[in-house]
Amino acid sequence: MGQKVNPISMRLQVNKEWRSRWFSNKKDYPKQLAQDLLVRKLIQDKLGSRAAINRVDIERSPNLVTITISSAKPGVVIGRGGTGAQELKAAIENIYKMEARLNIEELRKPELFAKLVAENIAHQLERRISFRRAMKSTAAATMRAGAEGVRIELAGRLGGAEMSRREKEVQGSVPLHTIRADIDYYCARASYPGSGIIGVKVWIYKGEVK
Repeated sequence: MGQKVNPISMRLQVNKEWRSRWFSNKKDYPKQLAQDLLVRKLIQDKLGSRAAINRVDIERSPNLVTITISSAKPGVVIGRGGTGAQELKAAIENIYKMEARLNIEELRKPELFAKLVAENIAHQLERRISFRRAMKSTAAATMRAGAEGVRIELAGRLGGAEMSRREKEVQGSVPLHTIRADIDYYCARASYPGSGIIGVKVWIYKGEVK
């Protein structure tokens, strides 16, 4: 079970939270879901990998939408003199047609967040860095940052090979079956020149939640 199910969805209500928090009736649900997806796409397209965004949390109340952006580079999100945050807030309010509050949180150790680690490996592969070197150096940096275990898997035509294969790097322990284990997970894609898409999966174990 631990190998087949998304580690985050399996741990909801134990030590993980929903990324969108609101309730709606059946009639309004499709519209509100589409708004959330549009806002997430807007933030990704506008900031992309420059801002090293780990997650976007959306919380609704009757007259206010609160957007919390967790980023390793909050200065990129805020922009010079706060203009970036103001433009983003105006675009979000235009989508929701109501007042929005924008919170920006700084991540002190980006090496401990699976999304940032996976995207970092994907960028290294796109720059034609050796996949084994990228996996080993990134896993070592994550362990130095304080993780108790890290597992990285790559799949595709690695190194420009004719046949696709799967390689993995594991350091420490990653107990996927333990529900109380705090495990962060993300799957990224690297567009490898001449070899198509390479999948990057990262699991990071941060210890047990008491």
